[in-house]
Amino acid sequence: MELKNLATFIQAAELGSFTGAARVLGYSQSTVSFQIRQLEEELRTQLFERINHTVALTESGHHILSIAHEILRLRQEMEAGNGAGLPITGHVRIAMADSLCGRLLGSTFVTFRSNYPGITLKVVTGDTTGMFGLLDHNEVDFVFTLDNHIYDRAYITAGEKKIDMHFVAPISCNLSSRRRLSVRELMGAPFLLTEKGMSYRRLMEERLAALSLEVVPVLELGNVELLCRLVAQGAGISFLPDYATEPYVEEGKICRLPVADFEIEVWEQLLYHRDKWVTPQMKAVMESCLRNLW
Repeated sequence: MELKNLATFIQAAELGSFTGAARVLGYSQSTVSFQIRQLEEELRTQLFERINHTVALTESGHHILSIAHEILRLRQEMEAGNGAGLPITGHVRIAMADSLCGRLLGSTFVTFRSNYPGITLKVVTGDTTGMFGLLDHNEVDFVFTLDNHIYDRAYITAGEKKIDMHFVAPISCNLSSRRRLSVRELMGAPFLLTEKGMSYRRLMEERLAALSLEVVPVLELGNVELLCRLVAQGAGISFLPDYATEPYVEEGKICRLPVADFEIEVWEQLLYHRDKWVTPQMKAVMESCLRNLW
């Protein structure tokens, strides 16, 4: 049995498309079809239903898929043992919101590149629904979110951490001396926010809507560091994760507002699809995140 046929089968199963598998693997569609037929003949079972140019795993195909993953995982372990000390190479695709790029890459990318010079990264930005669509179609390897806690049997959580969030204001703001605030008292202030529909901003707006409140920001952008600087300069208030505002709080430029009636549970998570074949380069990314973020 050709292991390359198993790898082709996994790609076709994950993408639900022979054409998509051919594109990812750099083969022609006829090559993918031939390899799948060859595998079916060897196993004496039909792996895919082929109806009107669509393909879907048969019951037997679902069973074989889990075995194929295990076989390639074992091969990977043997190769790692034989090639101990050799550098890890490959490409990893990560989907996240624009506003999270600094969190994942800002303070860790140089170290990561130093440790793994053979690994290249591609960051794809989008909203939460779109990112999981990419993950489901094997167009990205990971989704990195700062959102409500996501639990779905289709996904594996590589790492996670609960993140504290606060409304923040410049230290010169007249609200900074208050010991207790209602969220309604903030509604007249100019707001500087991350992209609409993205992660914690969406959760904030959903909570405001439940209170029959709405914010119309004077500025929207994905650069959290710039948002912090603008708040410190007195341009307005924002709603941001504590890890982003910590340096400004310590320097006495920004204060976290004690809003008593506004609680949102936000989690930082790195997830990948349960059916994904985890490559050495993916493992390196996971280990880096666990070491540097959590």
